Amino acid sequence: MNNWEAIIFDMDGLLVDTEVVWTEAESMLLAARGFRYDEEHPRSVVLGLRLDEFFEKLCDLFGFQEDYDRLNEELLDYMAALVPDKVVKKPGAAELLDYVHRQGIPCAIASSAPQSVIEAVVEGEGWSHILKVRVSADAVARGKPAPDVYLEAVRRLGVSPAGSLGLEDTPTGARAAVAAGLTCFVVPDSSNPWPVSFDGITPHIFDSLHDVLKRLNGKIQTGK
Repeated sequence: MNNWEAIIFDMDGLLVDTEVVWTEAESMLLAARGFRYDEEHPRSVVLGLRLDEFFEKLCDLFGFQEDYDRLNEELLDYMAALVPDKVVKKPGAAELLDYVHRQGIPCAIASSAPQSVIEAVVEGEGWSHILKVRVSADAVARGKPAPDVYLEAVRRLGVSPAGSLGLEDTPTGARAAVAAGLTCFVVPDSSNPWPVSFDGITPHIFDSLHDVLKRLNGKIQTGK
């Protein structure tokens, strides 16, 4: 199916390489408390979560308790300092968004990132005219892997989940898109063991956004 009613994009790790930036910011927050990610405390277990759920999991992982508002403010301060210089577009992102825009396909972002980070990235990359609908999981009751953020995105676009495509990079996000009733294409983030971590979630796995674009153009028929 190529005649999608809409295409809903995750952001971190899919359109832009912000996962590296988030990792650096999180590492700074942990280092201030004497902790770090390692084999015993892997970052993969918190990947793709909304910030409140992320902090709950992080505190459980490292065995410390701290006020959510303080952690949230500190992490977002680190991100604000890092985003302008360190966020890089993922290969194929600009071409894919240009194609979607030229085809007149309605599109949106459905991200676990806070709204402030979404706005900074979209405006910084010059995508505001394409990605006019931008939904943070902060705006819904439950974060990914619950379907709420995708359901809110399709609601704002006025389209059906069944006729829409979700693009993701993590199992957590892919589960959210599928649970919402969308077809899900995945370009795995480098931190995920590919493709085994997506078994039972979606069969549509691609090496890059360039390959997703080829699929939308009908040049290749399936993901791997």
